[in-house]
Amino acid sequence: MAKQFESLSEAHINFIKEQKIFFIGTAAESGRVNVSPKGMDTLRVLSPNKVIWLNLTGSGNETAAHINQVNRMTIMFCAFDGKPLILRLYGHAKIYHERDPEFNEWVPQFGETEGARQIFELEIDLVQTSCGFAVPLMDFVEERSILRDWAKNKGKDKIKDYWEEKNQKSIDGFETGIF
Repeated sequence: MAKQFESLSEAHINFIKEQKIFFIGTAAESGRVNVSPKGMDTLRVLSPNKVIWLNLTGSGNETAAHINQVNRMTIMFCAFDGKPLILRLYGHAKIYHERDPEFNEWVPQFGETEGARQIFELEIDLVQTSCGFAVPLMDFVEERSILRDWAKNKGKDKIKDYWEEKNQKSIDGFETGIF
């Protein structure tokens, strides 16, 4: 049975810290809905009603394009080991780029940040838990180093060239605001 909360409890925060992957859901008023997996220790809980996550360079930039239009976001965590649980955070998001003071204030919290593209801040207005009985049990082996290695080898200037080529518009043609 699903349960709803106004904010994260200490147990919710501890659960989040244990997860190796989370999923971001966003949608503009029209076009496609985007669900994107994230990992690599890129999420921080700032308070019971606020989280931030570091968005690394990828092939698309759908989340940014959607948040520029409609600032709704859902973050979902699933227990793939231990007790079954699904935890969803619903709220309104803001996006910060390297040019923004918030980005520069928060980016040190993430350690190695090659390829850092944006930081998203989610103001949580609803926390929901559900059973997760159908989520499979899976073993975590290790983080993939491919994305960080790619970003390190490319270097900051070539990453910005990549953003210019691939990250300025969503698949629906919406502006991402990266520049």
